[in-house]
Amino acid sequence: MTTPHPAIRRSFVQTSAGAIHVATAGEGRPVLLLHQTPRSWDEFRDVLPRLGQQHRAIAIDTVGFGDSCQLPLEEHSIERWAGIAIEVLDRMEIARAVIVGHHTGAVTAMEIAASAPQRVTGLVLSSCPYNDEARRIAHAGKRTIDDVEARPDGSHLQELWQRRQPYYPEGDIDLLSRFMVDAIKAGPMASQGHVVVRNYRMEERIGLVRAPTLVLQAGRDPHSAPYAQRVADAIAGSRLVTLAEGMVPMPDQLPAPFSEAISRFIDSLA
Repeated sequence: MTTPHPAIRRSFVQTSAGAIHVATAGEGRPVLLLHQTPRSWDEFRDVLPRLGQQHRAIAIDTVGFGDSCQLPLEEHSIERWAGIAIEVLDRMEIARAVIVGHHTGAVTAMEIAASAPQRVTGLVLSSCPYNDEARRIAHAGKRTIDDVEARPDGSHLQELWQRRQPYYPEGDIDLLSRFMVDAIKAGPMASQGHVVVRNYRMEERIGLVRAPTLVLQAGRDPHSAPYAQRVADAIAGSRLVTLAEGMVPMPDQLPAPFSEAISRFIDSLA
């Protein structure tokens, strides 16, 4: 008999930055899920109940995104986001957790593992870029994918849709619509979130990761797939798993295989 999916519960946790929106499902070993720019917990809407069948799955809206509080643009950094995520764990009285991040969330997850190793039982880096000095120089000053100028006629929304469309499954209106809702809500952070990643000095931090690590590669994601092996090679003992059909929205595009890969990794930690 198949175990029924647990209900998703939503609440807010107070941190030094303000209120952080939290969605949870299930009980057991805590698993913290961190989304990409400019998404929200909704990226894991179909992952939460799957992981929640065996674990306490927790997805937060990163500060500045979704329903979480806002900060001035200049106060955002990967280090700040990691610190706030740890505060959320503190407020929820969670001493240690498996940390899962996708794209931007993967970079934040890596910083949590580097700065607070005692809080991390396992690390899952999904579609993680490798942001070193060469990449910072190559992207410095360039327009990000979600940088569109607002126009009174709303045509910027169509431009944003079309800029993202090649990286989503052909004809899948639902996934892009969910993206658009989050991008509109994020406002300037839709673009600034990419700049925050660009500014992170990953090459100085990745070598500090000691947690058991799973690197998840989305086979059809041109923004991250080329970095997967390099990320895996930089973390001692990590394992690399590829979901061949995965694209930029892999968690909500392929929630079942994404969740299964994470569950198998968590089982191996026991």
